Amino acid sequence: MSRPRIPLAKDLPEELEVPLRTGRDWWYWTAGRPALDLVNTLRERWRRRVECLCGPDDVAEWLRRAGLLAMPVPVAPELVEAARELREAIDAGVRAAVAGAPTPPEAVAVIDRWVAMSAPPALTLVDGVPVLGSRDADDPVRAALAGVALDAARMLGTGERDRIRVCDAPDCSARFYDGSPAGRRRWCSMAACGNRAKVRSHRARRTAPPRTGGQADGVSRP
Repeated sequence: MSRPRIPLAKDLPEELEVPLRTGRDWWYWTAGRPALDLVNTLRERWRRRVECLCGPDDVAEWLRRAGLLAMPVPVAPELVEAARELREAIDAGVRAAVAGAPTPPEAVAVIDRWVAMSAPPALTLVDGVPVLGSRDADDPVRAALAGVALDAARMLGTGERDRIRVCDAPDCSARFYDGSPAGRRRWCSMAACGNRAKVRSHRARRTAPPRTGGQADGVSRP
C-alpha cells in the first residue's frame, strides 16, 4: 500500500499547549522507514518529549497515513499504549545501534511479540498469474502495527542497523534511515535541519573575527 505524499511537519511552537488532544498536525515522514516514522511520533525527545500519538483516532489515522491501513478503523483504547510501547522498544534498539551498544533484551522481546502477529503470506491468482501477498487479518490494526515491528526487526536485525541515524541538528531528535549511496547523511531533512545548519554555518563565518598575525592556519606568512 503506497503512502500519500505528505509535506514536512512544522516545528513545535514554544507556546504549544500539552498534552495535545491530537498529534496529527505534528507528524512528519522523513525517516525513510515506517518503524522510524513511528518513533518520531514522540517529538522533541531531547527536551519536552511531546506525545503526538494521543489516542485511538490518532493511532488509526497514523497507520492510514503511513500506508499501513486503507482507511481508519476503530482502535481499542488499550492499543494506544501498546503502540507507544512498541515505539519505545524500537527506539531503544535505535539508540543502541547508533551508540554501538547492546540492544536491551526487553526491547527485542516487545518487538518480537509484535512480529509474531504479522499476517502470514498468501499466494493468490490475479488474472491467472500467481501473486504473493498477505492473508486478510482478523484485526487490521494489530496487523498494521505488526508490520511496523517487522520493519524494525529487518532493520535492527541485519546490517541495515548501520544506516540508522539521529539527526545531527542540536534542536532535533528525529530518527531516520540513511539510504544515501555514501551513507553519510547527517540531517533528517536537507530542506529543514540541513538548510538551517548551512545558514548557521554561513552566519558564523561572516561574524568570525578576522585572522591576524598570519598564523591562524598554522602557516607563517612573510
